[in-house]
Amino acid sequence: MRYEGQEYYEITVVGLRRRLPIVQVTDSLWIAAFVLWGDVELTNACAREIAARLRSYTFDYLVSLEAKALPLVHMVATYLSDPEAGRYCPYVVCRKSTKNYMKNPITVQVKSITTASLQSLVLDGAEADRLRGRRVAVVDDVVSTGGSMRAVEELLRHVDAEIVARATVLLEEGGYHNPDLIYLATLPIFTR
Repeated sequence: MRYEGQEYYEITVVGLRRRLPIVQVTDSLWIAAFVLWGDVELTNACAREIAARLRSYTFDYLVSLEAKALPLVHMVATYLSDPEAGRYCPYVVCRKSTKNYMKNPITVQVKSITTASLQSLVLDGAEADRLRGRRVAVVDDVVSTGGSMRAVEELLRHVDAEIVARATVLLEEGGYHNPDLIYLATLPIFTR
């Protein structure tokens, strides 16, 4: 979409309308900033819908990325759990840096559209052991170029985990392409 000085982009996701600020990320690229943090209504509605779409898949864990997708994956896990039966849907978070408490972390590099420099994506060794050979569903808030999604896929290959589903709230147009990606709405990118 052409950027002509717009300050906001209006989007409707799962029946809820939001006004997203448009921010410049490079000299010639602007994005509508989508941040779920603090928006309990939207986070819950999106998580409920993603959980509904994931119910037809068989998996052992949800996997997500630090940090903006954390409330989303937690709520997806909550909706997929059955507390009365004592069954809870576990999730693992890939971190953006190595922490001192981690043992034998696995690290890959990632370039994100919203971050100027190369980042790390880290899976703690203990969590890697839990995921080894398991079936997983990856959940994120926004998929743009697919850099973060490919980094998660690479981490999961290191532990022979099978990705059975990929889900996101928004897919930015013109970037990542995977016909199996579950997404709730599309988001344009803006150029001059």
